[in-house]
Amino acid sequence: MKYLFPILFLIPIALFGQITGKVTDEAGSDLSYVNIYLENTYTGTTSNDDGNYRLEVTDNGIYTIVFQFLGYTTVKKNVTVNTFPFELNITMRESAVSLKEVIIDVSEDPAYRIIRETIARRKENLDRISSFTADFYSRGIWRVDSVPKKIFGQEVGDFDGALDSTRTGIIYLSETISKIAYQKPNNFKERIIASKVSGNDNGFSFNSAQEANFSFYENSIDLNAAIVSPIAVNALGYYRYRLDGVFYEGSKLINKIIVTPKRPNDRVWTGTIYIVEDDWQLYGVELTTDGTAIQVPFIKALVFKQNFSFDTKEQAWIKRSQTIDFSFGFFGFNGDGRFIAVYSDYNFHPEFDKNSFGNEVLYFEPEANKKDSVFWEDTRPVQLTTEETTDYVRKDSLQEKRRSKVYMDSVDAKNNRFHLLDVLTGYAYKNSFERWELSYDAPLPAVNFNTVQGWNGKAGISYYEWYDENRTQWLYTNLQAQFGIAEDRLRWKGTVTKNFNRVNRLQLSAFGGNEVRQFNHSEPISPFMNTVTSLFFERNYMKVYELEYGGLAWRQELFNGFRTDLSVSYQNRKPLFNNTDYVTLPNDRVDYTSNNPLAPDDFSNAVIEEHHLIKTQFSARITFGQKYMTYPDGKFNINDAEYPTLTLEVENGMGANSSKYNFTQLRAQLQQELDLGNAGAFSYNITGGTFVHGDNISFVDFQHFNGNQTRIGGGSNYTNVFNLLPYYALSTNGNYFEGHAEHNFKGWILGRIPGINRLNFNLVVGGHMLHTEDRKPYSEVSVGLDNIGWGKYRLFRLDYVNSFYEGNHFGAFIFGLKFLGIFD
Repeated sequence: MKYLFPILFLIPIALFGQITGKVTDEAGSDLSYVNIYLENTYTGTTSNDDGNYRLEVTDNGIYTIVFQFLGYTTVKKNVTVNTFPFELNITMRESAVSLKEVIIDVSEDPAYRIIRETIARRKENLDRISSFTADFYSRGIWRVDSVPKKIFGQEVGDFDGALDSTRTGIIYLSETISKIAYQKPNNFKERIIASKVSGNDNGFSFNSAQEANFSFYENSIDLNAAIVSPIAVNALGYYRYRLDGVFYEGSKLINKIIVTPKRPNDRVWTGTIYIVEDDWQLYGVELTTDGTAIQVPFIKALVFKQNFSFDTKEQAWIKRSQTIDFSFGFFGFNGDGRFIAVYSDYNFHPEFDKNSFGNEVLYFEPEANKKDSVFWEDTRPVQLTTEETTDYVRKDSLQEKRRSKVYMDSVDAKNNRFHLLDVLTGYAYKNSFERWELSYDAPLPAVNFNTVQGWNGKAGISYYEWYDENRTQWLYTNLQAQFGIAEDRLRWKGTVTKNFNRVNRLQLSAFGGNEVRQFNHSEPISPFMNTVTSLFFERNYMKVYELEYGGLAWRQELFNGFRTDLSVSYQNRKPLFNNTDYVTLPNDRVDYTSNNPLAPDDFSNAVIEEHHLIKTQFSARITFGQKYMTYPDGKFNINDAEYPTLTLEVENGMGANSSKYNFTQLRAQLQQELDLGNAGAFSYNITGGTFVHGDNISFVDFQHFNGNQTRIGGGSNYTNVFNLLPYYALSTNGNYFEGHAEHNFKGWILGRIPGINRLNFNLVVGGHMLHTEDRKPYSEVSVGLDNIGWGKYRLFRLDYVNSFYEGNHFGAFIFGLKFLGIFD
């Protein structure tokens, strides 16, 4: 009963100054997301999942209300409103589409003529509206069904009380109200007036107008992969079309066209598009794609619906609403959801000035998430469903309970239970009410082998404390111990980091300890992979030294797009030698090499001598044209592929026991990933540098390059690795330049080949080049297949790589494991 009181209290408020009702079909079934608006205005709403609607009208008078829904005959109702609330229920009937008025060409379906006309005017329609402002409303909901209690032995939890006894429920419900502004070609600004998240009155919605801005007049829709629009310039190469019939919207003839793919597994849609004759503009779309097409395997289906209405002044069909329905499933999770977007109060002739737009694309007003229920009931253009109303009320009540000390302590008591296996797998003790957590990092997940330490493992203790609910300020400390059996040596290291805010993300750190570190600090071979190659193939690729150190670090974004890192440390470097020749599967053709990367057969002499150094490292990361969103509690940067990222670095070493170790290295890196629409993605990474006074420096301070001798690749792309280069063969203390480029066609080529397109593989080509002082250039070219796997699990990649150096060339296959990093 307690849930009823807030609802009853809001009923008179919700009905004030409104026309309300229900929209059904002729069978009495609810019609959801029907466009409902006052004729010749942008005052409107849509019906909700239950078919209910509420149209804001402030004055008594005579109105013409339009009800528009794809596949149904538009209804215009003249009403005289003398008192509020005014109830108007509507029954809509399916459009009677006909081919009687269509001239049939036996050689070709009439749809092709319509599609060609629309494609010819695609660019004109895309550019028709050069600027506008509008009101925007969005709502998103995610549901899950029968969620398992554990995945891989780990507790899933109840999503903060969202799941019922059958482990089913709404895990995300949120809505926003905002003002948006747009100007060609890509200026956009959104000011969020109100934001609401079910069960979290301090939360902020992730819904935004820019993220919902999909136009089928573009050649492709970017949904992880670029999905070709049915009216793209090259659409006739991807789709078949069939005219299902025509109907009239007033005096306008609307063509209903069925769209189907020419080939399976292409990056395409299937469904229906509605095109206005003579205007050659979209009247509506109802199109479906799936996880195979967008290469997100756990997505079962994505259904896009867009509705347009005619603006007589602009002579254009304007988008009024959009719904995106989706379903998903992975690891026992199954669910669905919907995001709706409603546009109103358009102004197509705004007066913008030079200050109207900038790099800030979204801004939350300070009290945006503090609006009460009265505001929302009076303002939201689309009524909540019964399910959504219940979820808000239940979680609002539950939220207070879950914030109480009694409740938090009870949940912590359950989660803090210690089990015997935690000694090997790890353990965490959390005090949610006082906002701190103490963790024990167990040795088992990090047990590895190398020929210096032998079998080795590490364990540690971490302390994490946060000072506000959204964790904008926090303190993290960690102490870790590592023991190597073969060398019978225990080493310690620790760090303390304080994060001050989420605006410029100022961080201060102190660190120190003793550890075994690879000469190449980028760790081109992981401890896990080195364990495998050493024990089973007798190839100990990892080369290491001992580092004793202590230092301080500072990180901060000084201004938008300019992030800096500075660290100063005192270092003592010592050589290390092999201490074991143990191998699980001996290989008579090879033997372990020494720990000297320049002299693999010299087991007596090290590549470095013990030395002390004061090391300073400074980097500035410049992201050109960086867009960002401003929340009341922080700033969130947006990755924009339109511009590259430039990183400038200065590394300085000052020998504490000998001046011969003094050096300065200057380094610059430029990298970018370009989205080429349905042609795929092109990535490049260019780096160049030089040493000043680096003739006699330690091998530790050389510039090393990421090689690979394992024939196993890792990561999503290879723009930072030479897959056939020995790890330290071309390390340098002189001038250097390296460049990597890779193009992933994402189905643009293989998707056109019958039979092969069913595999849903991606063709990938790459080129890599390295030039170091006083050496001839080294280069690699590669061709491969990405997105290899089965069903939802596309975790592999296979490339053939050819290397060229000093007149010789060598080729080999590289088998890629995209998940490799989870073992390190």
